[in-house]
Amino acid sequence: VTDNEFVIVDFWAPWCGPCRSFAPTYEKVSEDHADVVFAKVNTEEQQEIAGHFQIRSIPTLMIFREKIIIFSEAGALPESAFRELVKKAGELDMAEVRRQVEAQQSDQA
Repeated sequence: VTDNEFVIVDFWAPWCGPCRSFAPTYEKVSEDHADVVFAKVNTEEQQEIAGHFQIRSIPTLMIFREKIIIFSEAGALPESAFRELVKKAGELDMAEVRRQVEAQQSDQA
């Protein structure tokens, strides 16, 4: 995440049926996006990472652009929805996203 501008993370576990069902879709979509880092975090083996990101349900997809979490949602997606999500995430105006994040942080302070 710190060394790449566009990262998608699939939080999963070996015992999770929906995780195993989603894995081929995740792999297939990743093959069409060489400019995006597709990572997988086994929540059983990487409990500290899962805890840091407050993963409560799996599978959970998390998308980072320029070190900002722009999407985080539990549940497996159909291939068409996942492809659309990746497309929309890539089209986001990150300057505007940063402005919105800064505004939220100012409001909370």
